[in-house]
Amino acid sequence: MSENDELPEASISSADELLHHHTDLPRTRVSNILDGFIITLGKAASWLWIAAMLVIIYAVVGRYAFGQGSVTLSEWFWHISGVAWLIGLSYTLSVDDHVRVDVLHENFSTRTKAWIEFFGILILLLPFLYFAIIEAVPYAITSFEQGERSQAPAGLSNRWVLKGTLALSFILLAIAGIARLCRVTALLFGFPKPLTKTTSNGGNA
Repeated sequence: MSENDELPEASISSADELLHHHTDLPRTRVSNILDGFIITLGKAASWLWIAAMLVIIYAVVGRYAFGQGSVTLSEWFWHISGVAWLIGLSYTLSVDDHVRVDVLHENFSTRTKAWIEFFGILILLLPFLYFAIIEAVPYAITSFEQGERSQAPAGLSNRWVLKGTLALSFILLAIAGIARLCRVTALLFGFPKPLTKTTSNGGNA
């Protein structure tokens, strides 16, 4: 194959599958609504990375070109990038692009993957998020009531915004988890009613 030859579409699809290991699950009305909300919010939050990049460029130029370091700019950077990262957690679950640590997962059938996700979401993810939310929400409220600010000189005020985003990220991740659970149960039990037909071996028709 010459350098100018294009890869066939099948090869591109195969490469994408090797990289992402998506689980082919049917969609439902509920999952579409919840995933649509999460994906829209995640795409909007992705623009924050541009803002974070501009802040760090401005800070680096100021430090090395003009000898003016800025604690405020440093904190703006990690506040903005922290918010983008936290909101991005739920987005990666909705689009099934999160990192999987199970190296055996890619060799399982679709139904086996669905059973793993079913128990994983019910036994691990949602219980963890429940306790995380009931701890994170009062954590943010206390920060707001106390008017917490950065302890660094010239640091940012309103530290509750970042702590509130932490609580929000857990809530969004729970929403994405429920959407994913709906897709899993649609495959395994036919409830909620799938919007796509499934074959007897669990794949989409």
